[in-house]
Amino acid sequence: MNDYATKVAEGFSTKVIELFFDKSFAMDVTNQDYEGEVKDKLTKLNILTFGSIAWENYTGADMTADEPQESVGLLETDVEKSYYFKILSIDQLHSWIKNPEGNLVGNTAKGLAKLIDTYICTFYTDVAAGNRIGTDADDATTITITTQTGAFVVAGGTPVASTWVGRGIKAVGHDKWYRVKSVSSTTEGVVEDDEDDQVASKTYPYDGGAITGASYVVEAISKLQVSKTTIYDYIVDMGTKLDGDGTVDGVPDDGERYLLLPGKIAGLLKKADTLIMNPGMDNSDIVRRGYIGDVDGFHVIKTNRVAGNNTTGYHCLGMHKSFITFAMAMTKSEIEQTITGNFGKAYKGLAVYGGKVLDERRKAGVEGFFYV
Repeated sequence: MNDYATKVAEGFSTKVIELFFDKSFAMDVTNQDYEGEVKDKLTKLNILTFGSIAWENYTGADMTADEPQESVGLLETDVEKSYYFKILSIDQLHSWIKNPEGNLVGNTAKGLAKLIDTYICTFYTDVAAGNRIGTDADDATTITITTQTGAFVVAGGTPVASTWVGRGIKAVGHDKWYRVKSVSSTTEGVVEDDEDDQVASKTYPYDGGAITGASYVVEAISKLQVSKTTIYDYIVDMGTKLDGDGTVDGVPDDGERYLLLPGKIAGLLKKADTLIMNPGMDNSDIVRRGYIGDVDGFHVIKTNRVAGNNTTGYHCLGMHKSFITFAMAMTKSEIEQTITGNFGKAYKGLAVYGGKVLDERRKAGVEGFFYV
């Protein structure tokens, strides 16, 4: 009976993972391009990327060889979720595994999909500075930034607030966006390089030089109202940011783009008749995971897992598939004898997962900070 119960426990966890893949959009919108195997919490997995090789005009003269640069990032599976339940009849559990929809197995899979899809939606915080669309702070305020330390002071205009933290900032005199690291008052804070998460040894967080009394913009510090007549244009703007602006390379032309929208905003696209349905995907698995159509190159997924709400603003996340590297596994599945004096068994399982956005892939994400 113990061997049979063990097999049932393993069958339960296997079926949960199988149904998770069927119900969650996480694997659709992320990539799993890592080296290593998920074994337990804090498993470290390598993410490898290579720089491109340049094509040069050939003149017949001796050529100089490029040296491909390999970038290594670490992904840690730092989230653990478990289940633990008792059941009197092992045979009943076995029958549920064979027909999982609508019972304990299916509901467990739905719960895991909900957790992980919600987790994926939190990665709006990792999009590149400058890749957000919302209501900006760009009035007559001026800013002074201290070289190296990144300490800044603003004069007049929009007060500095906690909502600035993590948002992109760009002053006249800069040729790139920086990120607001922290704020200390309504006029002061610190900015940092937006691409330094993997550079723990860097002495100074800011490399933009001194800025004195310049005009500036802080992106998307508050929500932006959208309607059926404006939502399409804003989504086009989101796609344009992924394309790059000539000074910053965009995301690869190949590979799929996804856009995660809450029902209220997805509904605007339907009312505006701007969704393009892909007949080949009408009955595909991704339809069951929320796919509703395409807009400006994005596969649109309707989900109530998007961070925020209509009062505080939805953090709608758009991304190229290269944006988030994601790993997960069911690492443990066990049984134990219950101590209730009956013939039941207790079952428990452990799932671990984690995601990572490499600095050079921040540009593959874009946020729309919207409300209706």
